[in-house]
Amino acid sequence: MKIHPLITTTDELASLCERLAKADFITVDTEFMRESTYWPELCLIQVADTEEAAAIDPMASGIDMSPLLDLLVDNEDVLKVFHAGGQDVEIIYNLTGKTPHPIFDTQIATMAISQSEQIGYSNLVESWLGFTVDKGARFTDWSRRPLDARQIEYAIGDVTHLSKIFPKILNRLRKTGRGEWLDAEMEKLADPANYRNDPALAWQRIKAAGRNPAMLGRLKAIAAWREYEAQDKNIPRGRIARDETLADIASHPPRAQADLAKVRGLSAGWKDNEIGRRLMATLEAAKPLTDDELPPRTPRGAPLGKEGALVADLLKLLLKIRSREIDVASRLLARSEDLELLAAGVRELPLLQGWRYEVFGKDALDLVEGKTAFAVVKNKLKMAHIDEIGGSDPEAAE
Repeated sequence: MKIHPLITTTDELASLCERLAKADFITVDTEFMRESTYWPELCLIQVADTEEAAAIDPMASGIDMSPLLDLLVDNEDVLKVFHAGGQDVEIIYNLTGKTPHPIFDTQIATMAISQSEQIGYSNLVESWLGFTVDKGARFTDWSRRPLDARQIEYAIGDVTHLSKIFPKILNRLRKTGRGEWLDAEMEKLADPANYRNDPALAWQRIKAAGRNPAMLGRLKAIAAWREYEAQDKNIPRGRIARDETLADIASHPPRAQADLAKVRGLSAGWKDNEIGRRLMATLEAAKPLTDDELPPRTPRGAPLGKEGALVADLLKLLLKIRSREIDVASRLLARSEDLELLAAGVRELPLLQGWRYEVFGKDALDLVEGKTAFAVVKNKLKMAHIDEIGGSDPEAAE
């Protein structure tokens, strides 16, 4: 594979992208800094196909990144391959307002062909290529210039290794017939709504107890206010105020600015400074949420109780067994909270739809309805229909 020197000019980049546009797939990775800023700062972007690889410096003077961004978001003929690509996709969305498409994530794909829940890149390389990645440059300051040869070699390795691993994963998916399992997961990763940063919706990411319209109205107002404050200063939102602090203020709003000094998580200076005044003005202007704005109620069945909790535990055991039997990550099959809802009587669940129903949901439903039970077969714990294990009493079989 040809490895190019660091690309720092628009002409070099345009020429590279013209060649990559003819590939079936390209692997993509980014290096960025976001510890001290609101917006992640793109410092390096690496791309490869099966023939060549390069690192591009977006911080180089005068470089126009349009040829690469157009390839990533507008060229539907080239598959874009990432590993744990959520943050990479977010950066591309911030730059273009679009997400790469079509897209493939090897971390997600690995869940369909192994029991690995969130395999890291180093473990992926070791598992598929048989060697250990040098992590020495992993925590480097990618914003400093010039970048040294070791940094660039480390960065390009992320996409050259991935370009060798991806065809192997694809071949395994074809052999197992599980490629279609991932279609919805990949589309979810590419959904722009996941990366759209609307301050008016920021409150939905904060855990708050209850559905009180007035309390949630205050939370909505001050969460949006925090986003604008952080954007204006380009600092992480947590440096303005933590989520728990906003939830506490929304639940127990201070009567006067002086009371902000008593709020855990805020400094005493807020009692008489400008940011404290802006927060109080936001609280005073907050309106209760309308019925349409209130979050949907969590679907519930009958209260679980002790017996229901035991059923949920049996479902979780079944999930572990099935995950082991078919060598797939249990998280891809079902979430623990969905198993608890199933035990409580809820039936509108992802695990009871599509391929998940066929490989797991049907048996889970049979277990809840007493049609199957656990049994030890040849020293292994399995689940079987009652008549197969020679019993007529589900409780006795379990």
